[in-house]
Amino acid sequence: MAQTFFYDEQVRRFLLQFIRAFSNFQVEYGKNREGATTLITVPVRYGDASRMVSSIVRDNSENKVVPTPMISAYVTAMEYQPERRQEPTFVDKKHIRMRKFDEDTGEYLTTQGNAYTVERLMPVPYQLTMNVDIWTSNTTQKLQLLEQILVLFNPALEIQSTDNYLDWTSLSYIELQQVQFSSRAIPVGVDDSIDIATLTFIVPIWLTAPSKVKKLGVVQKIVASIYDESGSIADGVIDGDILLGDRMKFTPMNFGILLIGNQVSILHREETTTNKVDYDPLNDPPTKIPSNAEETTWRALINQYGELQAGISQIRLEVGTGEVIGSVAHHPSDDFKLLFTINEDTKPTNTLDAVLKIINPLNNAPGAGLDAAAAGQRYLILNAIGSTENTDGPDAWKSSAGVDLIAGANDIIEYDGTQWEVKFDSSSESGVQYMTNTNTGIQYKWTGSSWVKSYEGEYKAGDWSLVI
Repeated sequence: MAQTFFYDEQVRRFLLQFIRAFSNFQVEYGKNREGATTLITVPVRYGDASRMVSSIVRDNSENKVVPTPMISAYVTAMEYQPERRQEPTFVDKKHIRMRKFDEDTGEYLTTQGNAYTVERLMPVPYQLTMNVDIWTSNTTQKLQLLEQILVLFNPALEIQSTDNYLDWTSLSYIELQQVQFSSRAIPVGVDDSIDIATLTFIVPIWLTAPSKVKKLGVVQKIVASIYDESGSIADGVIDGDILLGDRMKFTPMNFGILLIGNQVSILHREETTTNKVDYDPLNDPPTKIPSNAEETTWRALINQYGELQAGISQIRLEVGTGEVIGSVAHHPSDDFKLLFTINEDTKPTNTLDAVLKIINPLNNAPGAGLDAAAAGQRYLILNAIGSTENTDGPDAWKSSAGVDLIAGANDIIEYDGTQWEVKFDSSSESGVQYMTNTNTGIQYKWTGSSWVKSYEGEYKAGDWSLVI
């Protein structure tokens, strides 16, 4: 199947804004007959030095006027930035309501028109490296331009590629990195060389795939049956004491749910939380990926069975052999989510002491991104460190006697005042364990092979229930 073509000129728009940032600068260009100073606006062009020189020396004409002063801008590098990468599978939804458009008059009315849902995919981070060449025929012109330009970058100048408020990639900034004051090598072999000052800038940008736009429908009526298997409404409602306050416990419509933080979303039966083959539940929190099915709001779903009582109604989650319970309430601004407040007494009991942070020991160490080593500090490490074959491991993790720390990925290490020790050996622990990250307050579960969030995540039909 051929890839669907799309081109939104995203990089081009950033280049245009970058070039506009260097337009309308002026320099003194002598005096007129009345003795007043004449100012000229310096033109800005896109193109590197080689192209500019080719244009200047074209035809090898002695009578051709050298076009200075002039500013040229061009891209020298475009690099992917993994350190700015966020959850790749995240989908953000915006609900848009438009004013009604009168096709006869060509005007927008004061009444509501069509409503849409815009699903935005997570953008991809890149960084542009830009050079700006300032072409002048003398030092005075160059100093005039530099003085006007350099004061703007202390250290950066913000730009915006579009005024579309749905575009979450439109904002960026121009940051000055380096100034090369002079280069008199262009053009080569002529008596009057052109003086070029080169400024180097970085521009972090985002590239995003096209958004999905869906027209919203309106629920007019919901038909629900509350009769029992014999067809009697009395036995199903009155005799069952539903009207007298008994609670109903059910999994509505066999939907699944997704719990992230304190928000619960509906998962349709054909939906999944991730499409990543190498999905890591510890480092990659689950993210809802919508299906092609019609969206279902919590209000429409719950109203088929009763009324949600904020702070009283519950969602119960099957976690291992136990049950995690939390009260729920409607989200004040998003009907597709419920607010979940966990009953702390129902959390799984920690079987391991808490850790201060979850870290990569190859990137962070005591005194280098972490607090100085102190007795009692505990960390969960994501990567192995040290080896019996390596006689000289990282100094930051050595004991006071110079002994290397040797630990595997997913181990928990602790400092006893003189050295770091492995307190939880993931390679030999196959049973279920629970512990809390005090930095975030999130509880994690050891499954025997990996760490996952203890109760957050996806619950399929039958693994959760709604109690109203």
